[in-house]
Amino acid sequence: MAPLRAALLLVVALACAGCQLQWVAPQGSTPLRYRDAVFASSQVTSDITYGSAVNLEKQTVVLKLDLYEPVGDVVRNRPAIIWAHGGWFAFGDKADGGSANSAAEALAHEGFVTASINYRLESPPCDASAPDKHCVDAIVQATEDAKTAVRFLKAHAMKFGIDPTRIAFAGSSAGAIMAMQVAYNTEEDPGAGVRAGVSISGANLLSHINAGDAPTLLIHSAGDTVVPYQWAVNTVTDARAAGLHADLTTYCGDEHVPYFDHFQSVNEQISNFLWWTMDLAHASGSTPPQAPGAAVAPGLVQPPAPIGTAPPTIPPTPTPVPTPHPGCILSTMTPSPVGSSGPALPSHPS
Repeated sequence: MAPLRAALLLVVALACAGCQLQWVAPQGSTPLRYRDAVFASSQVTSDITYGSAVNLEKQTVVLKLDLYEPVGDVVRNRPAIIWAHGGWFAFGDKADGGSANSAAEALAHEGFVTASINYRLESPPCDASAPDKHCVDAIVQATEDAKTAVRFLKAHAMKFGIDPTRIAFAGSSAGAIMAMQVAYNTEEDPGAGVRAGVSISGANLLSHINAGDAPTLLIHSAGDTVVPYQWAVNTVTDARAAGLHADLTTYCGDEHVPYFDHFQSVNEQISNFLWWTMDLAHASGSTPPQAPGAAVAPGLVQPPAPIGTAPPTIPPTPTPVPTPHPGCILSTMTPSPVGSSGPALPSHPS
């Protein structure tokens, strides 16, 4: 699967040199499944048990997910996206009205099957400014739960009408950190491997990135201090150094999880990115494939600069830059040099 995925992305890259895939809208008449909201409503099946695990307090936790599907869909073998909520690895729920289940519902309207998961939570919350072993242990066990969810959907793909070869993992904040650990563990653990990973205010913290891992999209605010922006920059840099496709969208300001402020833009970016990385032109229910050409998302004047190009330095009191797009590619801060480590995380004992 990895060579085929790499070959597909190479074709797209050659057709759209210098593009970041989240800005490359698939071409086709409206409505286009997996790009547009082709279904008026979705239905949710709540509290499906996908596994159980023992937490750090030696208590058994039953792991549950909510499954979202488009109402009236006759297509089977559909691509799926698993979403994990944020909450410092200590709080949150799969149905709390946050970005995870909001995005899960929105993408179900486009024809995806989506799942919003619960996972083991631990107190005290993780603190990015001073991460300790307890925090690392919480990340590790949450990532194991995420991988269990992937295996569950693959094992029950026929029951839920899912294509087991087209599963992505996405999340916000803590859930985004989980998404990166899963995506960058695909080569090492293909049974829990995914076709793509999406991070909203997360980063790769613990996984070793290999050439057979999944492509990723990271969406981050430049001034984020909860999960430092530099961590996202480092993740993209390391992934590209390993030969993987990795895209980064930078929003101005210091908001952690800039999802609801840029709801439409973020959802469009995710749909565009998954279209190319999951080969949705050939997915069940899709229309014939279209060449990427140089198309960009509506309202964007031009694609952002390629990854590796540092954002321009802005004066301390910047002059507002008019833009028709709700996203801001110009950063309000200058990240530290690419390759710098940012705040250190303790190593997890083997």
